[in-house]
Amino acid sequence: YELHGTENIPEGPGLIVFYHGATPADYIYFMARLLIEKKRSCYAVADHFVFRLPGFKILLDAHGVMHGPKEECVSALKKGSLLAIAPGGVREALFSDKMYTIIWGNRKGFAQVAIDAKVPIIPMFTQNVREGVRTLGGIKILRTLYERIRLPIVPLYGGFPVKLRTFIGEPIPYEPNVTAEELTAKTKAALQALIEKHQKIPGNIFRALMERFQRQKKDD
Repeated sequence: YELHGTENIPEGPGLIVFYHGATPADYIYFMARLLIEKKRSCYAVADHFVFRLPGFKILLDAHGVMHGPKEECVSALKKGSLLAIAPGGVREALFSDKMYTIIWGNRKGFAQVAIDAKVPIIPMFTQNVREGVRTLGGIKILRTLYERIRLPIVPLYGGFPVKLRTFIGEPIPYEPNVTAEELTAKTKAALQALIEKHQKIPGNIFRALMERFQRQKKDD
């Protein structure tokens, strides 16, 4: 695992917006590396269903994972913390694919949180994150079933030991006159730019595995 661009994380509060792979393993690696190298922690926003899993609530609370609401997120940022969120959430995790399509729908609440807290947004993307674990989200009936019951019933496969590199982009500064819609569009464009710069599309499991043996690190 490699982490690039930590200099783009502000000393104070900031909202980290990242692309959601089939699992959030890359975010866990990022959080651990941030704590080791920068001695900083980062709160995260997770889907509501995670908090209904038996025994998970205590673990999530210990790691600073919250399910919202907006007021709680704004409060954490105003206290000087970092907060991470993947606007695509479970839908992006299950139904995006090796083309790395961003699936946000009409979600813009994260942008309003950044505006209300007056903090910058920091885009983040992990190379090969979809090659480590794949989903069967291309099966239409599974998508239909998910939209009906809103539970992650899509099967996963993999656990391949691919090379993972997390890239942190330049912050999008707070602007008092920007709307949530405009800030959402800016953030999506910044994240898309990271994907296009650092990810070979379509993703390929064998290529991602071979990248573990590259002697030279990929340029930032």
